[in-house]
Amino acid sequence: MRKTIILMLSVALLACTNAAKQPKLEDECLYSPSKTQFQFWSNVAEQMEVRIYNGDCWVDDGEEPCEIVPLTKGANDFWTATVKGDLAGKFYTVRSFQNGEWAPESPGIFAKAVSINGQRAAIIDMKATDPENWDKDVRPAMTDPTDIVVYETHLRDYTMANPAIENKGKFLALTEEPAINHLKELGITHLQILPMFDYGSIDETNLDQNRYNWGYDPVNYNVPEGGYSTNPADPACRIREAKLMIQALHANGIRVIMDVVYNHTYDVMGCALGRVVPQYFYRLNEDGSYANGSGCGNETASDHEMYRKFMVESVCYWAREYHIDGFRFDLMGIHDQETMRQIRAALDEIDPTILTYGEGWAAMSPAYPYEDLAMKQWTYKMPRVGAFSDDIRNALIGSPFDHDPGFASGNPAGVKDVMRGLIACPEWSGEPMQHVSYITCHDNYCLRDRIDVSAPDESEETKLRMNKLAQTAVLVSQGMSFIYGGEELYRTKRGIDNSYQSPDSINIIPWENKREYYDLFEYYKQMIAIRRAHKGFRLGSAEAVKEHVEFLDADNDQVIIYRIKDLEGIDSAKSLLVVLNGSAKVVKTAIPEGDYILLAFNGGADAEGMGELHNEQIAAGPYSATILAEK
Repeated sequence: MRKTIILMLSVALLACTNAAKQPKLEDECLYSPSKTQFQFWSNVAEQMEVRIYNGDCWVDDGEEPCEIVPLTKGANDFWTATVKGDLAGKFYTVRSFQNGEWAPESPGIFAKAVSINGQRAAIIDMKATDPENWDKDVRPAMTDPTDIVVYETHLRDYTMANPAIENKGKFLALTEEPAINHLKELGITHLQILPMFDYGSIDETNLDQNRYNWGYDPVNYNVPEGGYSTNPADPACRIREAKLMIQALHANGIRVIMDVVYNHTYDVMGCALGRVVPQYFYRLNEDGSYANGSGCGNETASDHEMYRKFMVESVCYWAREYHIDGFRFDLMGIHDQETMRQIRAALDEIDPTILTYGEGWAAMSPAYPYEDLAMKQWTYKMPRVGAFSDDIRNALIGSPFDHDPGFASGNPAGVKDVMRGLIACPEWSGEPMQHVSYITCHDNYCLRDRIDVSAPDESEETKLRMNKLAQTAVLVSQGMSFIYGGEELYRTKRGIDNSYQSPDSINIIPWENKREYYDLFEYYKQMIAIRRAHKGFRLGSAEAVKEHVEFLDADNDQVIIYRIKDLEGIDSAKSLLVVLNGSAKVVKTAIPEGDYILLAFNGGADAEGMGELHNEQIAAGPYSATILAEK
């Protein structure tokens, strides 16, 4: 209890300091050919030192440092030292003396380049890691966040089974035409990559082991993962290749979203946060044990001023140094609302089009007042920060916590929640861009497997119709649209609903399916094109949604008729009409009088039109979407 009281006192005192006047945490190591400046923060250290090494081996390998440099404590608990001479190519760790003993060495909390497996920080010239013409790299144009179609993937999932890709499982794979061309053909705007920072579950000295992990186990937050580079032993290689990947995607009109995991660390004392300042960066229970809102053994303390500062500086660093275009926050509900607001404000100063959204929930109950957390229901309190909509997900395909079907697989119980999702759940989203419509992501079953467990006795033809219907609802909803990579190729994970460390054989995207299930791929492609061609599906404000959207009486509890009206000056169509039939029967439905172009019907879709319709009734096929654009 005494340690907890001391910790709370240090947090309170720290909160009284003026963060604007504090040095930057990211300036831990500032290199120049004539000198290197070191700076570390600790509010508990009695002494601190930098240990400089010639080699890049493990911290505990017995190698002695070639130089030990004492740090001097200055204002705001920052410890500094300057070493003259050119240190490029050397490595360092920092350690602190506290409570009568030296803490374990660490690379520091803001290491930007590291040795293999991230045990030591590397001293390099960051400018030398820039690819040719990096200064000319620009973010692809983006008018409004609701224009976005996000495609989520893991580097290995996307590249390992594609025979045309040379650098399988590497950053460089996404510089190759076969990888990029599929994304361009599909028509997505943003590629969200599962964690690409340095994480702990992959041994970079033994990549031939072919071990797989999603990467939600942070070690060094501000360094790319070495396992995705062609040479993890070279500290500059992973940095340069990550930049090359982003540069190539940008050149092809695709923005890059980084999946960030600031809510917990791989472990406590194995991570710099725990080694440099024990306990401060984490929330504690009343008995002094580590709180566990993440379900991973610890939860970080975004409400502590220096961790908040760390998070803000970290995302800004990735946005500036790597030109990252957006951030998806894992278990965002563990963070406090004020931190998310400050992150949004800081990114706005760099580029207001950089995205911020995340999971508006936690794995378990965080050790912080619920009403102040960045939970989904408080999204409206965090302007321009989005949250995943489990409302529309659960309504369309069923909850991940059971095998019950959803609207798209024959269950009418979720009709009202589908309707709420189509208008971006205004009770919690504030504005449409804060509502991320989706049905699947890396977590839980992929769509094919989810439909298999909730409608096991249906034919494959029916299951494919359910697949299309569910994804159509996502792509015609207001707000941002999100697709899990590989759904367009009818991927399966063989019934595994948590494949975080399953082998490639479970997680890979099956590229051979593009031929066998080309009709499904073409449907996804055309639906994305329909969304992008019609601004009515992308109304940018809650006021516009309220003014232009209405639901018509379907006279059937398994049918939704969704109309976006009075679109003159907004869309090429006067109005858009969507009929979603979640039943197993053909349903005849009355529609408003008018002349229409048929964009989607009975499992087919074409952004250029499938024909014209002039009567006042349609026959919607089972488990299908009908989309009409009024001329």
